[in-house]
Amino acid sequence: MANEASNKLKFLLASKVIDSENDSFIIILMQSGFVFDKDLHHAYADVSAQELSTANGYTIKNKVLTGIVVTEDDLNDRCSLKWANATWVAAGGAIGPTCGAIIIDDTITEDGDVPADPVIGYIDFNGDQTQADGGSATISNIEVRIA
Repeated sequence: MANEASNKLKFLLASKVIDSENDSFIIILMQSGFVFDKDLHHAYADVSAQELSTANGYTIKNKVLTGIVVTEDDLNDRCSLKWANATWVAAGGAIGPTCGAIIIDDTITEDGDVPADPVIGYIDFNGDQTQADGGSATISNIEVRIA
């Protein structure tokens, strides 16, 4: 899996808007064919039309991430935001296909250059993934790197 931080994340961190310890972060699954643009996808409103629909065990804008850890990596000259795994159980049909996941900060409200629910980053699954009915779809090692 490849991951990419949004440019809005960098701006919000430098502006002291994001509080990694106290903010609520949500992960959403994107429809097949979605292409992330770190320059233009600033907020949930910019990507919500391409989120998977509520069905079969997936609910839009609902999966809260937990266990955030912020790590400095001097060897690779970056910082990482990491969360615990996220899981959806397919019930009544398949979940997907999905090509990736977006992480948003669900705490922040609109204020000037700060959009409501800003996009933190994108996890590219390197191809469509579908979870069959009855199975569990898990994203492990959820991470956004800031270089």
